[in-house]
Amino acid sequence: MAALADMSNRDYYDILGVGRNASDDEIKGAFRKLARQYHPDVNKEPDAEEKFKEINEAYGVLSDADKRARYDRFGREGLGNMGGFHDYTVDFTDLFDELFGQFGFSTGSRRSRRNPRRGRDLQMSVTLKFEEAVFGVEREVEFERDETCSRCHGSGAEPGTSPTRCSTCGGRGEVQQVHQSFFGQVMQTTTCPACDGRGEVISSPCKTCRGSGLERKRVTKRVQIPGGVDSGTQIRLAGEGGPGTYGGPNGSLFLVLDVQPHPFFKRRENDILLNLDVNIAQATLGAEVDVPTLDGSEKLKIPAGTQPGKVFHIKGKGVPHLRRNDHRGDELVIVDVEIPSKLTKEQRELFEKLASTMGTTVKPKEKGFLDWLNETLGG
Repeated sequence: MAALADMSNRDYYDILGVGRNASDDEIKGAFRKLARQYHPDVNKEPDAEEKFKEINEAYGVLSDADKRARYDRFGREGLGNMGGFHDYTVDFTDLFDELFGQFGFSTGSRRSRRNPRRGRDLQMSVTLKFEEAVFGVEREVEFERDETCSRCHGSGAEPGTSPTRCSTCGGRGEVQQVHQSFFGQVMQTTTCPACDGRGEVISSPCKTCRGSGLERKRVTKRVQIPGGVDSGTQIRLAGEGGPGTYGGPNGSLFLVLDVQPHPFFKRRENDILLNLDVNIAQATLGAEVDVPTLDGSEKLKIPAGTQPGKVFHIKGKGVPHLRRNDHRGDELVIVDVEIPSKLTKEQRELFEKLASTMGTTVKPKEKGFLDWLNETLGG
């Protein structure tokens, strides 16, 4: 049991044996290789089933753009309720065909390579200033993606030529082979080795894309980022990812936001926190002070006798709600009384006179400053 517990905490990239910058195809290839090795119907070792579950869990996270982004930033803790083997659904159709096809069995749901397929999703990080995250900003993002080749218009063939129907499979993309097995002669359907399932053969590949039908291009997009976003927020740009194949839709581009810290403002959900130092005279006698907010300076009245840790609310000066931009949180101003470390002669004489009128008795407090502050701020 100890070995299984240790295994459950392993890094997902280590489980699949890939680097953190691995592409989707590399992750899928590593998963298929390990799944074939450890599938319980093939591998009879005692721990094969647990290893297979671990491999499946790792692939369930790393093959999903949203889950992978959360995992890269926060680790397993960032997945929250998204974690766990049973939360992931992986299509094993092709894997089962590879495992058992040699014996003549079939899952009955083989998908042709010529069926429409959605393009791959792309992901990039965008860094925002604190104020940009609060109020929103229009940003220009630049990224690379595959697009339909401008020379051959996606056919893969050099202009003036055309792909020809594959003579091996007759354009079907699949061939049938008869094998002698333990059960006798069985018919097996496999991807055509001559055309790799495309059903066509390109005799004169395009000089630009070398027959792939795609070329790498650098793309610039202007994106409106709404106010109220925070670090880890993802913005999905539908159709801006990789191109689909055989009429399938394009993938999406996911922008993962990273917000820079502010010199003195801090954020707690939709509220802005500000620690404000006032001197002992202002706290004792009361004063009106200028307080910085994200919208400019605001007047704040400090009542006489204000204690350290007192929290003042400035309504509507916080962060807009992401889905309700007409509602904003508050700015919470936490007062701290600054005790002077050096006094002039005149100031010292005044404090000595004040001290002589206030006595010397001290007594313990039931609650300290931090207790009171936690109660005030809710946590």
